Amino acid sequence: MKRSLFPLLATGLLVLASCGDNKSATAENGNASDNTMTSSATGGDTVSATMPAGAEKPENQPENAGTAQGNAGNGAMRNTDTGAMGGPDNAAGMGDPNGPTAPHKDDKEFMMSAAHSDQNEIQQSKLALAKGVTGMAKEMANKMIADHSKSTADLKKIAAKKGVTLPTDMDAEHKALAPAMEKLSGAELEQKYLAQMQADHQKTANTMMAHQKMTNDADLQGFITKTLPVVQQHLMMAQQHSNMKM
Repeated sequence: MKRSLFPLLATGLLVLASCGDNKSATAENGNASDNTMTSSATGGDTVSATMPAGAEKPENQPENAGTAQGNAGNGAMRNTDTGAMGGPDNAAGMGDPNGPTAPHKDDKEFMMSAAHSDQNEIQQSKLALAKGVTGMAKEMANKMIADHSKSTADLKKIAAKKGVTLPTDMDAEHKALAPAMEKLSGAELEQKYLAQMQADHQKTANTMMAHQKMTNDADLQGFITKTLPVVQQHLMMAQQHSNMKM
């Protein structure tokens, strides 16, 4: 009996020893796995390898992303504001020396065209007032008569010095327009009158700017310098009034 028990005890001890070795191996494997996870989480090389390009820059870090975007937005707004505020619009109310002009090949022709221009505005404005225009159109008409009468008086003095006889009536183009305007009334007349004032003053401003570049006459230089700002003011008024009527 005793002899038969020894082999059984020896076998049991071997089994227990084997179980203990397996548990130690399992524990060691678990620690190794933990160490691997810790290394992956904290290892700079591993993280850098998986981060997108440029992520290491301060502005791309999560805590700075909002600030960077905000700064970019502010910059865009500043650029937009600068563009919106960047200088006056020269096309509106100024004139264009390269645009359509009245005849002005020499100083005499310029004075003839300027005199016709004054009469165009004065007589059309008198017609508009006689037809009972109101509001902005009436305000415009009264101002046209007053201001263009003054420029006519200034031009007459210069023309007299140079022996030039100025016309005292509208040019052929505006004489042809008069019958159609006489048939209009009310809002239709006011709209047509304001549109014609805009077109006329654009052409007059263009002519003055163009002739100022070519004339050497001191009197005409002075006349244009004095009169052009008034014409430009009339042009801007006509543009504003026409836009409000639309």
